[in-house]
Amino acid sequence: MQRAIELSSSVWTATPNPRVGCVIAKHGAIIGEGWHAAPGQAHAEVVALDKAGKSAKAATAFVSLEPCSHTGRTGPCCESLIAS
Repeated sequence: MQRAIELSSSVWTATPNPRVGCVIAKHGAIIGEGWHAAPGQAHAEVVALDKAGKSAKAATAFVSLEPCSHTGRTGPCCESLIAS
């Protein structure tokens, strides 16, 4: 979780959206990480899942803010996490 917070703290271009970081871990190792870089771009969870690839199945996501559940310019992150 600390790494997810660090990732979110390093971003200053997401305004007006919140700064969010995400780490995907499996068996104690980080297999994907990401952050929300700018409005309209992929959210932290989707970036981290993309980096983790198929290894994300049965992994744990650590997110610095609750995953969104609505559709706006991007799809709902909670659905992406469940689908992985």
